[in-house]
Amino acid sequence: MKRALAVRSDFSPFGNKLIQMGVVNSQQMQQALAESRRSNKLLTEAIKDITGNALPPDLLREYKKQQLFELKVLYGIESCDLEISQVSWPQVNQLIENLIPIDLCRLHRFVPIGKQDTEPPTVLMAMVNPDNLNAKDDLERILSRQGWKFQRIVIAIEDYNELISKYLDEQVKKETQAKVEKSFDVNQDLKGIESLDLDEAGTDNDANLDVEGAQDAPIISLVNKILAKALKEGVSDIHVEPQEEFLRVRFRKDGVLQEAFPALPKKIVPAVSARFKIIAELDIAERRMPQDGRIRRIFEGRKVDFRVSTLPSRYGEKIVLRILDNSSTQLGLDKLITDEETLEIVREMASRPFGLILVTGPTGSGKSTTLYSVLAERNDPGVNISTAEDPIEYALPGITQVQVIREKNMDFSAILRSFLRQDPDIILVGETRDKETAKTAMEAALTGHLVLTTLHTNDAAGAIARLDEMGIEPFMISGALLGVLAQRLMRRVCSECRVPYAPSQAELARFGLAANADGEVTFYKANTLRPDEIQEAKSQSTLCPKCNGIGYKGRVGVYEVMQITERLQTMINERAPTALLKEAAVEEGMKTLLAYSLNLVRQGYTTLEEVERVTFTDSGLEAELKAKRKTSLTCRTCEAELQPEWLDCPFCLTPRFQE
Repeated sequence: MKRALAVRSDFSPFGNKLIQMGVVNSQQMQQALAESRRSNKLLTEAIKDITGNALPPDLLREYKKQQLFELKVLYGIESCDLEISQVSWPQVNQLIENLIPIDLCRLHRFVPIGKQDTEPPTVLMAMVNPDNLNAKDDLERILSRQGWKFQRIVIAIEDYNELISKYLDEQVKKETQAKVEKSFDVNQDLKGIESLDLDEAGTDNDANLDVEGAQDAPIISLVNKILAKALKEGVSDIHVEPQEEFLRVRFRKDGVLQEAFPALPKKIVPAVSARFKIIAELDIAERRMPQDGRIRRIFEGRKVDFRVSTLPSRYGEKIVLRILDNSSTQLGLDKLITDEETLEIVREMASRPFGLILVTGPTGSGKSTTLYSVLAERNDPGVNISTAEDPIEYALPGITQVQVIREKNMDFSAILRSFLRQDPDIILVGETRDKETAKTAMEAALTGHLVLTTLHTNDAAGAIARLDEMGIEPFMISGALLGVLAQRLMRRVCSECRVPYAPSQAELARFGLAANADGEVTFYKANTLRPDEIQEAKSQSTLCPKCNGIGYKGRVGVYEVMQITERLQTMINERAPTALLKEAAVEEGMKTLLAYSLNLVRQGYTTLEEVERVTFTDSGLEAELKAKRKTSLTCRTCEAELQPEWLDCPFCLTPRFQE
């Protein structure tokens, strides 16, 4: 026996053949043999690890044949080769479920592959190590109680792994279907899904789906339920996020993410991802690269688009869907901007015959809605309006809208150059990301066109520095730019259940405010309930019907308009820092995001908590205070002259900047 083992551990005919073919050299073969013995790894896998190259299929097949022959000789029993032997999978599945537990199969590395009608009946046990005494004892103990006996057959480790993996996959599939049906009553009640359907141009490839679990009705119904619930609740984004132990689905409603469903089982991640990718017409086989797609559905008689983005993450593909529901958006500047003075400035800029208007803000702050509102107000048979977008979010009649197709080199700059040959009056560029697009937009604005575009900056004054970083000359910026509109969206406090309260002096001072002497301003807090309090309120029928205990319902816009004046043009040409530009703009009458949002608090639209979450920054507060120091030089109580650095009147002690 020792001699046989020595022969097997040395260079075998297969090993010598690999050396002769130049697949490995003698040193690499020796290393592979040592690694195989040390880690109990297949020789072919050890060779792959050392050389970095997998063996071709014909050599792998030859190695397996030699391995089975050696095992057959070593143990003196028949062998099982899945590529040759006819193994009935339903019979394997039945034997594991009814006769031999899967845990025991995995413990001793054996699997039942068939049975014989003998007396007593015999089960054929394919074993990786047929001489394992513990395995034989356990088999005899389990089978004798049921009136069975067993016959040993040796099997290669890779064939054993294939059979066990297939069984486990089948079990996961069954368990997933049962959990989804139990959690979501898929086969009982999916209210609202009957109105969620493909439109005439849509496609659905359920019959061709070849991904585990995704072709089953529960997965399809679950995905439809997610889409339907999101549309019913009026959310803006859907986040499908694989976690280590579960799948999480969240909705962004009024700018804040909320849990939409209980934690879903981890095993349905591939099926759910595949279903979303199929209806978005993406490549379901590509799981290592991000993809972008689009879904169109008809819901309650209206067309709704979903912009789909997939991103490979640690625990699976994260999928985010942006809902583009044209029917739920009301266009019009007066519906967006609550401040009359700000509304007048924006309308005045939008009525100019030429120039550049920038709208800035983070993703999801309503920039596109503002731009479309400007176009809706300027849309007239006598005006030629063209837009370049990625994607086209709203369909406006009478306007030429062009979709960006980067694969065909139709990017923003290329479309914008074509627009200039189409005799336009107003041009909208969905986003300015590079120097070429920015420069072309500037040239269009300087040659008799009104150009609207977006830019990603934190505030209005920051847009100047952003353009400068792109390489745009200051004289072009100052000559073309009409103004910059920065914006955010804040949640509206629920008008039905909001709670009036009096903020403390410290709380007011944090926002640069002072206590109102007249006491005419009423501040409100949101009546936000915890999940357990929401359930209790439901049971007692005291839950707010408007906000359902969230405390907020809907959103309101916050705007900062920096209109370019002669003073600001001079500062732009001199490349003044952003802080000085902002300070000068405030002195020229600009309301900062912070000032605008605090006015919304005074008017009862929102809360100080929302101000802190969305618009409160030290730079905004500093700009406000600096401007006030330069303009408030007379005490409003005793009318004494004050120095710029004084915060309080030294004569009557009145706070100089009291709101």
